[in-house]
Amino acid sequence: MSPVGAEDALAQLALAPRDARMQIIREMPRSHVRFFNEAWWRWAHDGQFWPEGDWRIWLIRAGRGFGKTRAGAEWVSEMARNVPSARIALVGATVDEVRRVMVEGPAGLLAAARELETIGWHPTRGELVFGSGARAFVYSAEAPEKLRGPEHDFAWCDELAKWRGGAADIAWDNLMMGMRRGERPRVVVTTTPRPVKLMRRVMTMPGVHETRGRTRDNLHLPASFVEAMLADYAGTRLGRQELDGEMIDDVPGALWPRALIARQRRAVPGVLCRVVVGVDPPAGTGGDACGIVAIGLGADGHGYVLADASVAGLSPEGWAAAVADCAARFEAECVVAEKNQGGAMVESVLKAADTALPIRLVHASKGKAARAEPVALLYEKGVLWHAGVFAALEEELVGLQAAGGYQGPGRSPDRADALVWAATELMLGRRGRAAVRVV
Repeated sequence: MSPVGAEDALAQLALAPRDARMQIIREMPRSHVRFFNEAWWRWAHDGQFWPEGDWRIWLIRAGRGFGKTRAGAEWVSEMARNVPSARIALVGATVDEVRRVMVEGPAGLLAAARELETIGWHPTRGELVFGSGARAFVYSAEAPEKLRGPEHDFAWCDELAKWRGGAADIAWDNLMMGMRRGERPRVVVTTTPRPVKLMRRVMTMPGVHETRGRTRDNLHLPASFVEAMLADYAGTRLGRQELDGEMIDDVPGALWPRALIARQRRAVPGVLCRVVVGVDPPAGTGGDACGIVAIGLGADGHGYVLADASVAGLSPEGWAAAVADCAARFEAECVVAEKNQGGAMVESVLKAADTALPIRLVHASKGKAARAEPVALLYEKGVLWHAGVFAALEEELVGLQAAGGYQGPGRSPDRADALVWAATELMLGRRGRAAVRVV
């Protein structure tokens, strides 16, 4: 039986202008809201309905205010009603965000409960118990090991693009390996997009159904708010990402746009004439990253990036051995290494690793961007290719800017520097110049 006045409130809501509906909902008594939730489908917009068909991951990639959180909460609630034995994972960037947004928030699971529907929320142990008997458990992407072992029927991952650093991938992998309970395990991801590795990885996984949307698509938002946001941010990179839900991959002035790298990818056709290994040695002996990249020159006069053998956290002897291994694997004719950071030491450790290794030390008289620009031009001309996918290297390349800045991972583009040294020696040096031709 509906609470007194609830039917009238629902009728008032149906007749109200869309811009006024959210305010009406906010002013409803809690008993009316729970009754109103029974008819959620009446006011949900198209992007909030879960897709039909055989999908494994439902990715809602949309701008702020689109209604992603409510869509996730409604889907989890429905799964809990339909599968009383279900175990559900709730994963956010932090435990606090799961609690504040996914569980206790105005569009969270407690707010989505229907009339006469009980949900037991136990914040100290991070567990929700639905009236059906289904249970949901709180996890943080900051503590990925807690996802190792538990099995789940369903999962809701919120703001995936905010999951931090290397722990993000581990958390996702541990979650997915535990999605083996029930007849058809499924995951919903609700996020505003950002150009991070995990985001791009999930977007390309098999079995993904993607829903795209913009802030303005949610007609329940106050028109004044939408108009103000568009006035301030429409057309800007921030607005395209946060309001329109676009994946803004390229940094401003990127020397290597992602589309360019994707275009310049193919297998090596035939025999290689020469191979050079470029090395960007770590600064000092503190175990920083050492960039190691092998590039070959094909009989067609084109260059091919063969391997990113970069290493981190090793002693000088350790990274020198990695250089020697890479050179031996591809039968490189020489190793090109920057000598700015202790040239004598660089040469001595490389010689110690392999006394027969031809070494050419080069001095960085220009900034990173100035050295990289001629190499980026080889990509644009279509004469330098990636013979495979080198994710870590490519993330550094797309972070290099023509103006001299760097917005990629890490403090310095060590892998990208190594590529630039190798490509310069192989294709822009005295011997390489004659070999560069468009065929």
